[in-house]
Amino acid sequence: MLNREQDAQIQKLKEEIKLRKYSSETAKAYVAVIAQFLESGKEPRQFLLEQADKSRSTMRGIYFALQFFYKTVLNKKFSEAIPLAKKNIQLPDVLGREEVMKMCEAVKNQKHKLVLALLYYAGLRLSEVINLRWKDIDFERGLIRVKIAKGEHERIVFLHEKVAGLLKQFKERDDVHNQILISERGNKYNKRTIQLIIKHVAQKAGIKRNIHPHTLRHSFATHLLEGGADIRYIQQLLGHKNLQTTQIYTHIANSDIKKLANLL
Repeated sequence: MLNREQDAQIQKLKEEIKLRKYSSETAKAYVAVIAQFLESGKEPRQFLLEQADKSRSTMRGIYFALQFFYKTVLNKKFSEAIPLAKKNIQLPDVLGREEVMKMCEAVKNQKHKLVLALLYYAGLRLSEVINLRWKDIDFERGLIRVKIAKGEHERIVFLHEKVAGLLKQFKERDDVHNQILISERGNKYNKRTIQLIIKHVAQKAGIKRNIHPHTLRHSFATHLLEGGADIRYIQQLLGHKNLQTTQIYTHIANSDIKKLANLL
């Protein structure tokens, strides 16, 4: 149970997170970590050592939450030089083009088909699909304006003809709504809904692997790279701040690998 001073610190933490416009997921994670830390009554190093059996990504999250708390709430230097193990490079799962086509053909519900198209033909994140608004679509110029969830910046993505065609089917009916993806009951789509849509469609298409919405975004980037697109353009389309993040797709794009096979 937190005391009055600790409650005040948690409140200030929430304010500092809000001022920096961090995502709701980051806010929840930071608040949960710091609340647990304050309740423990331990020093940062002791607290981190107790979490040492958790995954690398979890440990990094805890470390950065503590660092943020000390810097912005306590106005103290976070002196713990805890060595953070680098993440192992885990190559993303990618669908083949034929698998994507099978998924598109397996969808009967047109709004579900639109969800699939926004993930693959625009390479949007799950949160970006959910929050897409009609005013973000520029049919005349063939563009989509995407607000990056983690900040105020926007990026421009091409409006693929398949996405445009599906959007026009709902334009007149749903134009009164700000959000594009609205259920028949008038509710905004949520993450769980879209995750279930993709899982169900993959099963109908006969794909045995565990497919997530982000799998389609990975496939979008990989297929563009295999098609000869410049990796810096792909970086811009994906909204990656660092090129290094985008370069992971060079490990799974098979266009150059196929060329090597032809040398034998």
